[in-house]
Amino acid sequence: MRRVLMLHERWRLSATVALRPEPFGALAYDFTTRRLSFLKTPQFVSVVRALDASADVQAALESAAVPREQWDLYLTALRRLAGSGMLTSQGAAV
Repeated sequence: MRRVLMLHERWRLSATVALRPEPFGALAYDFTTRRLSFLKTPQFVSVVRALDASADVQAALESAAVPREQWDLYLTALRRLAGSGMLTSQGAAV
């Protein structure tokens, strides 16, 4: 079973996943599982792209200027991506 994404953990886009920019946001395609996910806003795409370079999920949300009152929505969406294998855990933040 996959780990659940948490605010103070490091996550990144899985190595087998590519993002294709679209006017609404992006398509995420996993070349291994052939799963396709829609990232429905450009800001959400910014968060996903920021994950790899950020200290943790919170830092990625902050770097994409997501208002705190929207964090729960973004965390839900990120958890769905993690649950489908689109995101890979990098462990607890240091």
